[in-house]
Amino acid sequence: MDSDFLRGRLALVTGGGRGIGAAVATRLAAVGARVVVCGRTRADLDALAASIDGVAITCDLADRADTDRMLAEVAALGRVDVLVNNAGAAESAPLAGTDDAMWDRLLELNATAPFRVTRSLVPAMVAAGWGRVVTIASNAGLTGYGYTAAYCAAKHAVVGMTRALAVDLGRTGVTINAVCPGWVATQMADQAIARIADKTGRGADAARDALTSMSPQRRLIEPAEVAHAVLNLCHVDARGIHGQTVVLDGGQVMK
Repeated sequence: MDSDFLRGRLALVTGGGRGIGAAVATRLAAVGARVVVCGRTRADLDALAASIDGVAITCDLADRADTDRMLAEVAALGRVDVLVNNAGAAESAPLAGTDDAMWDRLLELNATAPFRVTRSLVPAMVAAGWGRVVTIASNAGLTGYGYTAAYCAAKHAVVGMTRALAVDLGRTGVTINAVCPGWVATQMADQAIARIADKTGRGADAARDALTSMSPQRRLIEPAEVAHAVLNLCHVDARGIHGQTVVLDGGQVMK
């Protein structure tokens, strides 16, 4: 793969301050992209942006007005060529405990925000005849898990959005795909492990085993593996990969 194949391209990574987003931003910068990272935690964003000579913009993507403000700031930097919709959140509860507020939170951040950002940035990509949109979904967008109705619904929504927009964008030079990891070794997994340990009283090691045992490889996916998949989808030679769900979960979900 060319060492600088995104030279001169502008990339936006949402939720870019840590975890998967930070890994993706770092890899995009390494192949020449100028990377804008947005998220809620200023210190994380500033540190990451400094390390890759990028741009940090704070934004709460669950707040539509704040998202519009962020998009205006990004527009002032130029046309975005690569969009990575990474920001997201997970919560779990049984059906009776999944209230309207939880449903709205998870759908807003995990589905509506990627839709709104994509809707804002893709027309300029189409006009330029080139662009890459990659949404970090989840294998929860391809199957069901207990106590996660809202989260699974949101991730299924962005997978469906990706497939529908792939039809619309088929002849434009813009590709759109979803990367669907299983459990990744990030703060989200740490929080899930803590919840499992607290609710079951089994301890952190047993709680971690409950997550890793879901994968035939008996491990968590690393952020660098997700970043590698994103990077490959952004290459010019990946133009035929379109409307796809790239699953990274050690063989847990086979589609």
